[in-house]
Amino acid sequence: MSSEHVERRLAAILAADVVGSCRLIGIDEEGTLAQLKALRKTLFDPKISEHHGRVVKNTGDGALVEFASVVDAVRCADEIQRCMTEQNVDVPQDKRIELRIGIHVGDIIIADDDIFGDGVNIAVRLEALAEPGGIVVSVNAYDYVKNKVQVGFDDIGAQTLKNIAEPVRAYRIGGTPSVGITVDRAVADKPSVAVMPFDNMGSGKEQQYLCDGISDDIITELSRFRQMRVLARNSSFQFRGPNVDVGRVSRELGVQYILEGSVRRLGERIRITAQLIDTSTGHHVWADRFDRPLEELFDVQDQVVRTIVGTLVGRLQADRVDRAKRKPPTSLVAYECVLRGDALPVYDEVSEAEARRLFRRAIELDPGYAKAYALLAFAICREWYVDMSGSNAALDQALELAKRAVELDDGQETCLGALGFVHIYRQSYDLAEHYYARALALNPNSPTVLANLGDLYVRLGDAAKGIDYLKEAKVVDPFFAPKWYWGAVGRAYFVTHRYEDAITAFARYPSTMYWGEVYLTACYALTGNIDRSKYHAAEVLRLMPEFSISRFMPKDPYRLSSDSKHLADALRQAGLPE
Repeated sequence: MSSEHVERRLAAILAADVVGSCRLIGIDEEGTLAQLKALRKTLFDPKISEHHGRVVKNTGDGALVEFASVVDAVRCADEIQRCMTEQNVDVPQDKRIELRIGIHVGDIIIADDDIFGDGVNIAVRLEALAEPGGIVVSVNAYDYVKNKVQVGFDDIGAQTLKNIAEPVRAYRIGGTPSVGITVDRAVADKPSVAVMPFDNMGSGKEQQYLCDGISDDIITELSRFRQMRVLARNSSFQFRGPNVDVGRVSRELGVQYILEGSVRRLGERIRITAQLIDTSTGHHVWADRFDRPLEELFDVQDQVVRTIVGTLVGRLQADRVDRAKRKPPTSLVAYECVLRGDALPVYDEVSEAEARRLFRRAIELDPGYAKAYALLAFAICREWYVDMSGSNAALDQALELAKRAVELDDGQETCLGALGFVHIYRQSYDLAEHYYARALALNPNSPTVLANLGDLYVRLGDAAKGIDYLKEAKVVDPFFAPKWYWGAVGRAYFVTHRYEDAITAFARYPSTMYWGEVYLTACYALTGNIDRSKYHAAEVLRLMPEFSISRFMPKDPYRLSSDSKHLADALRQAGLPE
């Protein structure tokens, strides 16, 4: 008895599809088809060829592509989406051609130059999960590429896919546009600079925290000067590693100047090198080396900032560095505790506990370290947020810590932002607005302050103003996309009844955090999708068994009673307990 041989192989599969192609063709059939043909010829096919892919199937408004290497597949997808974003900058939203892309690594069956099997099916299903302009990859693909490509990944949890027996864990690639918060890159008539992550010339994770902390502090201090455009760390830190191509950085981030550096720790001394490069010429504008005792680290940072401001803006502005100088910690160990705690993920129970321990340790080591108090205030406020006991003791503690931070250093936006953040949840909205406005005046280039201010205005009932600030955060930092940001975006769309956009935003919120599930429950209830609403309601109760509407509403306050009623009524409609 014989059986026909079936050819199989392991491959990376990329599935791509045009968003809303039927709608676009309905508006302008000939024009849309001509655009799609041109995109295949000038962008899609050349990129696939460049990255050694093979187009298995073209469907007119989509494609199925096979790669021998998943690294090639992800790089190809990322480059295609970035090019599409650039081409769409001046195109109205309703006329843009945007792609969704899904990528999976798995076993495929080859027959008659076509490919079949779960490896293909999973890639196609993942593509449907992607946002317009977005990329979703399976855990199989993620495990291969996580340390080999310069993109960020958001874990969106295990996904139940149609006709696939087992749930598939999936990841969204960060840095791709989504949820309607797409913005034109600002064209500035002032000097623009990106601070690259300083290279670690030593060994060990502790040294890396120090390198990143030095770079981050320089970014923060430079950002205080309105006369310069300073790229935030999420953008510049995409380009980590030795031998970075400064020309590529300049093109992708739209900056003229780049600061590079390295750090080597030698016992109780530290050696820092720094160089400022004009990318238009490739010439070094300034370079220096600092060999100092560890306790002089913060003096070196301030000297680097002063030199850059003096070079790019002028000596008059450089004189402000001394007047605006932050109050540095007196303990380097406390500084490293704060760096480590601040790098941990939020709303993860184990990580949050460790972060609080590190911030408290920093305060023990240096009772005058303002930023440690501010970050501990944020952390304890988040702890209160997931506590359904009805107690406000943690919120009161957070308020005292934030006040202490501002008392110690009212010239640091993190401290002012912490106090504004706590006042939101105490429903002291005027005070929250006051402290956030002061934080923004100190650092107009902070995407975190801009996004938090946007969230505040949504809560105050001015969603249009809130969305403007949320968009401005992406102008300042095109790669700014912490998971909490999508919660703020989703809330803005929810209160303006843009439920589909809200659903897309909340899908990027951590799947382990009940709050996002609450809003997904409400959105689906209000769009009439009862099955999805009940599914997310069940997820709320699984993640937070003590949940009730009356306990939740004070955790998510709005100034306008109509906004609160809008949410509470939707949750009642979905059947969540009162």
